[in-house]
Amino acid sequence: MDDFSGKTVVVTGSASGIGEAVARGFAAAGASIVVNSVTSHERGTNVAESLPSAIYIQADITDEADCVRVISGATDTFGSVDVLVNNAGFTKVIPYRDLDAATDETWDRIWRTNVMGTWYMSRAAARVMRTGSSIINITSVAGLRAMGSSIPYGTSKAALNQMTVFLAKALGPDIRVNAVAPGLIDTDWTSDWDEIRNTVQKSAALRRSGQPADVAEACLGIARSAYMTGAIVKLDGGLTL
Repeated sequence: MDDFSGKTVVVTGSASGIGEAVARGFAAAGASIVVNSVTSHERGTNVAESLPSAIYIQADITDEADCVRVISGATDTFGSVDVLVNNAGFTKVIPYRDLDAATDETWDRIWRTNVMGTWYMSRAAARVMRTGSSIINITSVAGLRAMGSSIPYGTSKAALNQMTVFLAKALGPDIRVNAVAPGLIDTDWTSDWDEIRNTVQKSAALRRSGQPADVAEACLGIARSAYMTGAIVKLDGGLTL
């Protein structure tokens, strides 16, 4: 399908994993893509070069000036930003009972990336987005239920879910804002989470963990849904039923 032909999609944290799958999904639908990462410069460049119409911009979303630079790079190259997918995030696996391990440094890094980074990118994009544009935040079921890799991570995703709703109210009717809240997704980051993966495969209604392509399909569906805003779309294979 080429229903995003002539559209520009910015995907943060898209050198690998979920972000890469989202970028490739929109590219297959005809969009021009801005690939981004804070590290993995070579890999991000390779992803961009493998797509029909794409650029790579290395930027740190915890730096608001960098976020503005990403959006400016998109408009300078392609003329618009039609969809922003806030995928970049950070976590650290910390047992819930080990309160001392959740240091101020850990809280700050998770919060600045997952919450403030999304805020900075969304604010920069909203300044240039046209009527009918869309922002999609990648959150987590850890923001809906007391689960996930750590207390700081789950708390940050709960805040991001709430931010999604506030932005939907603030930016409507011109810009739609929604979120995808995945459960466990198989990526390089989660490759050694065997115990958690086994639990998910036994407990989830669909009896499997998710794939990056599953999140990409959800993002494409949301971007196509002109009457959807303020929604938190749970994507966990029925794990939390």
